[in-house]
Amino acid sequence: MPPSGSGVTGVLGVPAVVDAAWRAAGYCFLPRVIFLSWLPLLLAGITLGGLGWWGWDDANVALRQALDGWALSHTMLGWLDAMGWGGLRTMLVPFLLVLLAVPVVVVVCLLLVAGLMTPAVVRLVRERRLPHLQSRHAAPWWQSLWCSGRATFIALAALVLTLPLWFVPFFALLGPPLIWGWLTYRVMAFDALADLATPEERQTLLRQHRMPLLLMGVVCGYLGAAPAALWALSALTLVLAPLVLVASVWLYTLVFVFSSLWFAHYLLAALAALRAKPLPSVSASSSHPTQPSPP
Repeated sequence: MPPSGSGVTGVLGVPAVVDAAWRAAGYCFLPRVIFLSWLPLLLAGITLGGLGWWGWDDANVALRQALDGWALSHTMLGWLDAMGWGGLRTMLVPFLLVLLAVPVVVVVCLLLVAGLMTPAVVRLVRERRLPHLQSRHAAPWWQSLWCSGRATFIALAALVLTLPLWFVPFFALLGPPLIWGWLTYRVMAFDALADLATPEERQTLLRQHRMPLLLMGVVCGYLGAAPAALWALSALTLVLAPLVLVASVWLYTLVFVFSSLWFAHYLLAALAALRAKPLPSVSASSSHPTQPSPP
């Protein structure tokens, strides 16, 4: 049974990030959340599954022809032969194609969850945990779209620029999750507050809690890297790439559903705590002193 305690009393005794994480994990088992998670899955699965099924072979042929005219690919194949890994020649093109497709899958899932599920998730958290939290401002849809689109463009540009470094083991374990984490933080944090907080409250919370939110995003980035392990199971996954792609969509959706709940719990509790702070009062010393009455 997910915790449904009211207010932020539970946050005061434990680190807010951990408190929001275990609450989000509990909410993932709610029937409403499970039902909502199927919509992005169906949309992304049908779209990507269809594109993968009908365009997979053509994409392999096109990429193979492009590599044949690239001198660096011949050097790489010669290095594989010299290392005794000539059998990997047939897997090189599908592997590179998957490497290009996975970022698209991640971005599609993130944007679908942020656009379709986050508003419903925020309402759910608010109803069950913070019913007293009032909405003081609703950001227009285009502002959320602009924020998500700008962050996505920056993240994809960073991925493209750092793509050659993905073959460096240390960077492969550090770089992409950090980029995905930053993107998750930027998209989820804005959408969690879009329909409740005023622009001033949103800016204050994002400034005061930047490091915890970024940490949450990085953890979500590493969780999002887990579905990529499906492609490393065996060569059979490359043969069944369209089906594995749909399975990856499902896993990515689950990760981002948890991420959406995590950010909603943390930021709504932080918003309630911000509003609970007493307003600065005017001190008596700043007021005009009372003139003594004449004798």
